[in-house]
Amino acid sequence: MSQRFTEFERFADEVARLRGRMRALYADTRAQSGLPEMELTVLTAVVNAASAPTVAQIGRSLGHPRQVVQRAANRLAELGLVGFADNPEHKRASLIVATEAGRALKAADHARAEVVTRAVLARVDAPAFADAAERMHAIRSEIEAYLKERDG
Repeated sequence: MSQRFTEFERFADEVARLRGRMRALYADTRAQSGLPEMELTVLTAVVNAASAPTVAQIGRSLGHPRQVVQRAANRLAELGLVGFADNPEHKRASLIVATEAGRALKAADHARAEVVTRAVLARVDAPAFADAAERMHAIRSEIEAYLKERDG
């Protein structure tokens, strides 16, 4: 096995481990929201979007199947945290819009998460996160380009 492949495997392992640690880091704040992880993830995507997204857009962005995102969005709508709006660009793909209750729940979740984030930033300098995010974005972009070429 080449050294380059070994480096890729090490990177993939670190990403998987980091994902697990990030989930553990915010598990308490997530639990206090009262929502399962996928529902909170979809609500976050809706609240943080520059414009109202569709289920498919959220799925593609997060790498989740559309059906999984649709179930979470439907549940959020049942809870009154999001609503569906007509999409002028597509007859069947509704836009998902956060309600006041959804924005309030997400704001409270964000406030709880900030406490955890500050504690981590006391241990790891913010520039280290900025550098890591930039490098990971570059890697993700190349992986996405590869997948698009392979599949399209």
